[in-house]
Amino acid sequence: MKKLFLIIVGIFLAYLVFVSLKINRFYQKIYTPKNGKIQNDKTEFNFLIFGYGGGKHEGAYLTDTIMIFHLDIKNKKASLVSLPRDLWVPLPTKDGTKFFSKINAVYQMELFPKNYPQINEKFLGKKDDANFTKFIIGKIFDVPIDYYAAIDFEGFKKAIDILGGVDVEVEKSFTDPAYPIDGKENDLCDEETEKMFKEVEPFLKPGYNPEDKERLLKDNPKLDEFLKNATESPHLAFPCRYETLVFKKGKTHMNGETALKFARSRHSLEDGSDFSRARRQHLLLEAVKDKILSLNLITKIPPLLDQLGDHFKTDFPLSQIPKFSKEIVYAEKYQFFTYILSTKNYLDESISDDGQYILIPKAGETNFEEIQKAIKIIFQGIDPQQTPTPTPKITKIPKK
Repeated sequence: MKKLFLIIVGIFLAYLVFVSLKINRFYQKIYTPKNGKIQNDKTEFNFLIFGYGGGKHEGAYLTDTIMIFHLDIKNKKASLVSLPRDLWVPLPTKDGTKFFSKINAVYQMELFPKNYPQINEKFLGKKDDANFTKFIIGKIFDVPIDYYAAIDFEGFKKAIDILGGVDVEVEKSFTDPAYPIDGKENDLCDEETEKMFKEVEPFLKPGYNPEDKERLLKDNPKLDEFLKNATESPHLAFPCRYETLVFKKGKTHMNGETALKFARSRHSLEDGSDFSRARRQHLLLEAVKDKILSLNLITKIPPLLDQLGDHFKTDFPLSQIPKFSKEIVYAEKYQFFTYILSTKNYLDESISDDGQYILIPKAGETNFEEIQKAIKIIFQGIDPQQTPTPTPKITKIPKK
């Protein structure tokens, strides 16, 4: 019996060594070191989490998902705030001139600074350490960002599959008729579509002669409809580029592919806004958390590390893992609060000078003070719009 016990212990220790080596090799691939000393007595942390297409996706490094995750270890509170990708934000320039961008392009600017020569390079950091993205988001929302974690679509799908899928509580049934199919972005579907596309192609770009367009479309309603669909409803002009998604209300088991579609879908009539999508992403993260807590995660670590090395980046130091791993034991004690910045609370819709759809603070294009105050309240686990207004003090005038 003693011999059998020693064999089992030996196998377990060998497995731990194997996992440790895997983790070290994994970190060599994903870790983008940060400057500064680690504060071991710190109890509150802000993580910037974002996801992007990567690979051959159109706009591969535009961040499709942007969240700030606040963790308060001392008070056992966790908050997740979603930032809309169309938020219009000011950026630092070399000469101090006004320059704005959608927030989802900031990480792309960091990776390809030569394409954005007006950006002040002293804020850019290294090519892939997300220093610029952390700086911009931290400054705008008055939130010091401690660490970041970024994952591309392929890594997201693989992680969900390795977990064995997740069970998501779909809050609302919806149908999305225009979900883009990877690799089909430029397909022309058939000979007839290809022929019509060649005729209208000059009018899909700015700078064409309106008279030429009028001459082509005159007495040709089919071509006129095709051009309209190509610009306004491309899934009707090029049906082979898109698929129809259908999600039914209720608990749904999702593999990686389905979970990604659920998180990205944005063209349904029932649940198609970016704010609805952010809500779905929160539901998905909740399902992932539940699945992780229900598993013996140690058996999942090696395949996760093997699959995610080329799809994940972070500056979270290896030395901090033991500290945060301890909090998994207390997961059930944490109060978890989620919030989505939207037009229902602190944002307004607008159009930029160059015609882009954007979101700006209700207080004004550059006035983020109200949002900054709200986020500090959210980090306390409180809905800022439900916070009661203090009763004004009444000063009694003494009688003469």
